Amino acid sequence: MATERVDSVKTYAAVWIVLLILTALTTAVAYVDLGAFSVVAALVIAVVKMLLVALFFMHLRHSTHLTRLVVTGGLVWLMILLLLSFADFMTRGWVGVPGR
Repeated sequence: MATERVDSVKTYAAVWIVLLILTALTTAVAYVDLGAFSVVAALVIAVVKMLLVALFFMHLRHSTHLTRLVVTGGLVWLMILLLLSFADFMTRGWVGVPGR
């Protein structure tokens, strides 16, 4: 029989407060002109928030190895799709469009 680990209310409250702070930070970054770094800053904050939700509220840090493997596979697939999309975007101007 598997025992389920339960985090304390203090842990959930602390993660919730950190998520609120990161949400406010995301809003603040949207109003500050950081140039090209704005997107990078927003994505880094979003990834940190995603990790907090996945690890604590979805209980991935106490999950089985198979669940971790499935989540890792999903993230690897997402990275492959983003990489292919970025490669397509970067190579759009290599071939001229007839009639232009």
